Amino acid sequence: MVLSATLPIQDSAANLLQASSTDVDEHCATLGRWRLSYDQISAGAFRGSFTQLSLPRLEVFREITSQQVRQYGQLGAGSFGIGLPWRGEGEVNCNGAAVAGAQVIACIDAEVDMCTPKAFELRGVVASAALIEELAARLDIELPRSVWHQLRVIEMSAAPVARLRAHLATIYETITAAPEQFDDPAARQVLEDALLVEIMDMLPTARTSDPGRSSAARKRTVDRARELMHGSGERTLSLLEVCKAVGASPRKLGYCFQEVVGTSPMHYWRAMRLNRVRRDLKRGAETSVYDVAVQHGFWHFSQFSLDYKRHFSELPSQTLRRARLAA
Repeated sequence: MVLSATLPIQDSAANLLQASSTDVDEHCATLGRWRLSYDQISAGAFRGSFTQLSLPRLEVFREITSQQVRQYGQLGAGSFGIGLPWRGEGEVNCNGAAVAGAQVIACIDAEVDMCTPKAFELRGVVASAALIEELAARLDIELPRSVWHQLRVIEMSAAPVARLRAHLATIYETITAAPEQFDDPAARQVLEDALLVEIMDMLPTARTSDPGRSSAARKRTVDRARELMHGSGERTLSLLEVCKAVGASPRKLGYCFQEVVGTSPMHYWRAMRLNRVRRDLKRGAETSVYDVAVQHGFWHFSQFSLDYKRHFSELPSQTLRRARLAA
């Protein structure tokens, strides 16, 4: 089955991008047209890598992150994405649902918001939503409307998911051993058709994973708490104020965060504020580490320095010094 016979193909050589980084923001900068931001949640030195093979109408990617992160933003307007968790030290949580078995992560023209575990690897394919919609119309396939505009965990038939997984494994074995094979336009076209066949075979079997009413309620509680944490303006709210605003006891909020984010609300909030401090320091502004720390709610400076070093494997003064040297 050749899906490309009647569709326009861009006549250009495949583009292979391979990048690695030791900083979560630098890692985001390697993601090309994806408009995503990452916050590092777990403590420790960050290492990330991103590999992307650009075919005429598809982008095949592999992403590896060493630390637990929250990913949010968008793959790009009008994009279709499907991702398969490859490995990780824990669950991936996407929109209040964990991914397991023959489930995949999918979206069409959607906002991304998910938490990934430590030592996580994700592989998948990104295309234009217009291409997927046109193929679906020509092949008389009804697309799952549930994946529009929101990243979802999707139940799909195990067989095409396994075949797509096998294709992705072979692609990265080839990238490692003989990347010049992708210089051949005919080989690229065969590969693209094979991937599209499996994707179009998967989509008719798609069913949205239902996390249940209690899980959905916990997700709403966490979303409201994070909205307060991230949007509290100049003054950093206390955890007690957040609990009162969302109508949840500290214990209940802890259960909700553990299920949805994979960590406690206190750890999550500290991590978010440490990420903000780091970004401010990396701008290299004429300010002191102490002033930036206080601005983001850290009043005990020696404890802040210990927390910062534990989280990013360097002192805040080292971050600021490096930023000023770069400037």
